[in-house]
Amino acid sequence: MSDQTDSQVIIYTTTNCAFCATEKQWLEHLGVKYVAKNIEEDDAAQEELLQKLDGVFQGTPTTDIGGKMIVGFNRPALQAALQENNLLPA
Repeated sequence: MSDQTDSQVIIYTTTNCAFCATEKQWLEHLGVKYVAKNIEEDDAAQEELLQKLDGVFQGTPTTDIGGKMIVGFNRPALQAALQENNLLPA
């Protein structure tokens, strides 16, 4: 949705990840801007994700919201992190 590199919402995805697609649709429905990075197609994105997770990859989607890492499409955790960072449009 957004190509800003300074986005506070970054979704690390893989090509055939159904939950990744669902999360992106949900964020778009909420009007939240995000950057999606496919770790299968972008080695730099994969390295970035591993650095943020201290080298422990747990699956996709993994979402970075203001520095908080959320693994999976965990809607309550995502919603809470968006609220904490004032990222939900009025």
